[in-house]
Amino acid sequence: MSFPKIGNLAPTFSLQNQNGEKVSLKDFKGKKNIVLYFYPKASTPGCTVQACGIKESRSEFEKLDTVVLGVSPDSPAKLTKFIDKYDLNFDLLADEDHSVAETYGVWALKKFMGKEFMGIVRTSFIINKEGRLSHVLDKVNTKTHDQDVLAILRNGI
Repeated sequence: MSFPKIGNLAPTFSLQNQNGEKVSLKDFKGKKNIVLYFYPKASTPGCTVQACGIKESRSEFEKLDTVVLGVSPDSPAKLTKFIDKYDLNFDLLADEDHSVAETYGVWALKKFMGKEFMGIVRTSFIINKEGRLSHVLDKVNTKTHDQDVLAILRNGI
């Protein structure tokens, strides 16, 4: 896995959200910091804990002028079900062909229960208002993810 380099412009992307609307990196440039977090699959236990933590901390992210975007290889329809089931209050993006995950270096060989397969390695990227990558969190704890990211944002990016 090779992540984009900190300090460089973040790789651009345009993906559909849960409502089928296009969301692009350029939509936020000059306006908001972005937490772009990649997760393996909607409605799985770890992904649900991580998403619900972000939901509960949304007002803190807003105070820090930051938008959170979750990215998975799920379809927009599956993302809608995930959002509805857990009353999530932020956008989830569908990367069905995993092209954005590949660009960010998070599509990799994984092992689970003795099987090998390609999938998303849970990773978060913090992108500043200028569109530059300021932090990569590659050791994500789903239970503390929201607080870990908020601590970085509070210390200034």
